[in-house]
Amino acid sequence: MLRYLTILLVCQLSGETIVTGLDLPIPGPVLGMAILFLGLVVRRGDTAGLDGFSRGLLQHLGLLFVPAGVGVVLHLQLLAEAWLPIAGALLLGTAVTIVATGWVMQRLSRSTSNGAPGR
Repeated sequence: MLRYLTILLVCQLSGETIVTGLDLPIPGPVLGMAILFLGLVVRRGDTAGLDGFSRGLLQHLGLLFVPAGVGVVLHLQLLAEAWLPIAGALLLGTAVTIVATGWVMQRLSRSTSNGAPGR
């Protein structure tokens, strides 16, 4: 179990280090997930242990939201002052995501129905 936790944390640390060092505009954990994905693709080995550990971690995912909830309560005054831009960003971001997802799904469904997957 400690081995799999170490793998996840090393991938996240690697992502954070690369993003900070190269001043990239993406979150470190996202790059860390890409590093983990590439490692799993290259390895092509048995990932049952990592899968089991990850499922156990996801079962307790609610605990990871406690710091975010504390941050919201801590900065409640700031949120009250900036509620309009926050609400606008949430609504616009949601709308853009829905439109982009629909567009991608249409493109993928057209290409697979023509017998040419992925084109």
